[in-house]
Amino acid sequence: MNEPVLRDVQCLDARGLHRMAYWQWGDAANPKVLVCVHGLTRQGRDFDTLARALQHDYRVVCPDVVGRGRSDWLADPAGYGVPTYVTDMVTLLARLDAQVVDWVGTSMGGLIGMGVASLAGTPIRKLVLNDVGPSIEPVALQRIAAYVGQPGFWRTLDEAADAAWALSQGFGPHSREQWLALTAPQLKPATQDGVEGFKAHYDPGIAVPIRAVTPALAQAGEAMLWQAYDRIQATTLLLRGAQSDLLSPQTAAAMTQRGPRAQLHEFAGVGHAPTLVQAEQIEVLRRFLLSP
Repeated sequence: MNEPVLRDVQCLDARGLHRMAYWQWGDAANPKVLVCVHGLTRQGRDFDTLARALQHDYRVVCPDVVGRGRSDWLADPAGYGVPTYVTDMVTLLARLDAQVVDWVGTSMGGLIGMGVASLAGTPIRKLVLNDVGPSIEPVALQRIAAYVGQPGFWRTLDEAADAAWALSQGFGPHSREQWLALTAPQLKPATQDGVEGFKAHYDPGIAVPIRAVTPALAQAGEAMLWQAYDRIQATTLLLRGAQSDLLSPQTAAAMTQRGPRAQLHEFAGVGHAPTLVQAEQIEVLRRFLLSP
């Protein structure tokens, strides 16, 4: 299967129901399920290369977190946060009817994975946290808050790709072909001043809760995330871009010593966050996920 099947599931929020889209690769009857969840402004097609590599071993499911990609936007932007996303993923897991699930989460997707994996009775067996942990460096939050939700309009895919690359140096080296493949699903057609082009495929409202974070809220959130991490029983792999500004070496080291005592693998020449499209990155995941 070279292209995924697009499906959706209805999820509950404070205002009613919203639809979460997800991309499914491989045999729909395969009881081995891998859920791959993207970062803050991204969407499920980020995992196309990884899904193609693993679709013969797993049914690979890549959701568009609400507010992104093909999923609905929330009526109340205050709902954009990890508690909502965890609830949505529990609904998705019920739809998938899988007894055991492995999880790959990049940045925000890793925080969601921590939340699901910390629940009593969780089906998550193996957990991959891609460049994220309970402690998030303030400089990274400031960098992200500066661009999330900003209006953008690009006349061509190449123009959009160049603009995205200016914000994404931390992703590490990519060929132009790889970068265009990562950029295209990020866009949806738009018209501005009579000119046809593209705009970002996410709700600018996802920035509202981020900009409302105070130091006190951040400290309380970090304490809750460490409590969740310490409850995780899943076998855990922590990936880190060696130049990451979001996951510090100190936090990564602490994550190997407490909770699930994550295995740590660092990728040289990469910051926040590894895109998991390079062969060496996929091989690290393959070895971890497919080992007994």
